[in-house]
Amino acid sequence: MYGRRLRGLALTTAALLTLTLVLVFFWAPNDATLGFLQKIFYVHVPLAIVTLCGFIAGGLMAIQHLRTRDARWDVRSYVAIHISLVFGIGVLVTGSIWAKGAWGHWWVWDEPTLVSFLLIMLLYATYQPLRFAIEDPERQSRYASVFAITAGAFVPMNFIAVRLSTAYLHPRVLGSTSNLPGPMALTFLVSLLALALLFATLCKYELTAKHTRAQLRALRRRLDGETAPAPARTRSAAPSLQPVARMSARAGGGPA
Repeated sequence: MYGRRLRGLALTTAALLTLTLVLVFFWAPNDATLGFLQKIFYVHVPLAIVTLCGFIAGGLMAIQHLRTRDARWDVRSYVAIHISLVFGIGVLVTGSIWAKGAWGHWWVWDEPTLVSFLLIMLLYATYQPLRFAIEDPERQSRYASVFAITAGAFVPMNFIAVRLSTAYLHPRVLGSTSNLPGPMALTFLVSLLALALLFATLCKYELTAKHTRAQLRALRRRLDGETAPAPARTRSAAPSLQPVARMSARAGGGPA
């Protein structure tokens, strides 16, 4: 299921990323104040939006896991949070470069947007250690889902609090105060769509890889004629699709 249309999605993502680069470097004008440095905006801001949406999506998938007890929702939640953490690192790096060029410092502690995003990243940085600390697979997935839901609820609350703050240095991109010229606004929207597709592609690829490994392990046991119960699961921060693959293999069906 996870590998379906992955190639088409990857090709579409690559084409849109290429179009984004063309628009950023050859069509969108330079900023009157920051000049060429402003072009990092087309990476930094869309990355931040996709990252926060990915964290929220991970929380919604965790709700589905607790409702259905389906291990696949736990894996999807894990993958969404994992990829969001990777994107979040990109947000912090590009934000520091922007801060140095715009404000003369690599970090500005009295800027609510920067500090709030760092707090969110530090919160989610504890997600995988939490999973790793719990050996029992069922408790691991259940506790991780509760964490994902709680942290996911914190993200929009934090965003609203920052938007309501009066002292800020960060430019406002979304909302009535945005004054981006037409070419800049279009380039920003294309970049946002491209990075959202990149996020979806990476999630789909990781889910496909996990599912394929689980299917191979199930088939290997069948070929070996293994009748004993599966060995105890080793401690790992990553959830497994092995139970799903094992049931599918016993039923003689294809990928779940």
